[in-house]
Amino acid sequence: MAAATFLREKLFRSFKTQRSWIHSSGVLPQAAPPPQARFFPPAEGPMLPTGSFTNRVAFITGGGTGLGRAMTTTLSQLGATCIIASRKLDVLKQTAEEISSQTGNKVHAVQCDVKDPEAVSRCVDQVEAMTGLPDVVINNAAGNFVCPSERLTPNGWKSITDIVLNGTAFVTLELGRRLIQNQKGASFLAITTIYAESGSGFVAPSASAKAGVEALYKSLAAEWGRYGHRFNIIQPGPIRTKGAFSRLDPTGAFEKAMIGRIPTGRLGMPGEIANLAAYMSSEFATWMSGAVVRLDGGEYVSMAGEFNELRRVTPEQWKTMEAMIRGTKGS
Repeated sequence: MAAATFLREKLFRSFKTQRSWIHSSGVLPQAAPPPQARFFPPAEGPMLPTGSFTNRVAFITGGGTGLGRAMTTTLSQLGATCIIASRKLDVLKQTAEEISSQTGNKVHAVQCDVKDPEAVSRCVDQVEAMTGLPDVVINNAAGNFVCPSERLTPNGWKSITDIVLNGTAFVTLELGRRLIQNQKGASFLAITTIYAESGSGFVAPSASAKAGVEALYKSLAAEWGRYGHRFNIIQPGPIRTKGAFSRLDPTGAFEKAMIGRIPTGRLGMPGEIANLAAYMSSEFATWMSGAVVRLDGGEYVSMAGEFNELRRVTPEQWKTMEAMIRGTKGS
């Protein structure tokens, strides 16, 4: 009991320190990364051989910014003809031009509101006319915001689930039907999140929608393999992108806390997700279907283990605790 009390007091003091720090400022100084981060440097250059996607067409939703842009860049570097789609055509065109000039491979921009099935159908018409049906489909378009669930409005719920779940379904089913009719195989990839598996407070619409996407892709992996289609999922951990962090961490207050619970001691990089996405969409992974791959620096398992907070205990405190534990009588 003495050891347990000591540990509770230690963790409580640590939590109080964190909490006051979280609320102390809206602007974070650049903190030095934890020492272990030096063992886990990111590598963002393409890992697959040059030309791995030559003569292949890739369609990426939400391809104008963030992870979508990173995945498009990597696929284009590897030889793919890419089509990026989202609502903001001006952003798409700028991204397409920049990536094309960088890689030498054409990137097309097509406006599409994935929430609208008729807009999705028109978008796929354009894709067919420009490049033919794609060999690679990446459903990356998403939306999210933090909100106490008791404050959620029906519109707030609908805005997220329409983009994430319905949008992924509309794109996947529209392209899937046409691919089946044309007897063409394809790789489908969805970008979800680690809390699609666990659930998470304050982002209930996103957690629910992403879990639905995973169920959809697992279902289709079983059903549509016979048509030459495979379906896989990446669950990224926290990755600094402008869009995500502006809505989920608007003050920057939680970034240090996030890094503190990631065993590798750093956030992920867009290029790391892009490399994994390229591999899972490539001919090197044709036996992979129905897979869910977590790429999070160990964050999920760090949060899941009941005793993982013991990493806060110092060597001197361990000596004290061990003496208390050895002195404990009975059960």
